[in-house]
Amino acid sequence: MKTAVIIVRLLMGLMFLFASVTVLFHLMPQPELHGKVKIFMEGMVASGYLLMLIKITELVCAIAFLSGWYVPLATVVIFPDILNIFLFHLSIEPSGLPVAIALLIGDLFLAYAYRNNYKGLLNSKRLLTI
Repeated sequence: MKTAVIIVRLLMGLMFLFASVTVLFHLMPQPELHGKVKIFMEGMVASGYLLMLIKITELVCAIAFLSGWYVPLATVVIFPDILNIFLFHLSIEPSGLPVAIALLIGDLFLAYAYRNNYKGLLNSKRLLTI
């Protein structure tokens, strides 16, 4: 199990590192976009902050996955981004669905592997009474 966790977190870290660095530092030209994909990306860019926020979050989580530090936190923080990637490819651009499914399964696997770290967060007891 330990080896599988290391492999999954390193693969996810490398994928998010590549995805974030290429966009943040403009290392690759933007491909020609069409249809709903173009509308979606124009909306993210038009917001002025959303694309940068997503890519910086991906970079920070990639560093956490690759270094092995704060992996349970990175697993939780990156989940909304992975869910958005999955739903984007499920509904708008199905060609990337295999990678999106791999990311979703990888993140859920890491969350399961680090499930003991989340016990305090999932405690339903009332800790503070006012």
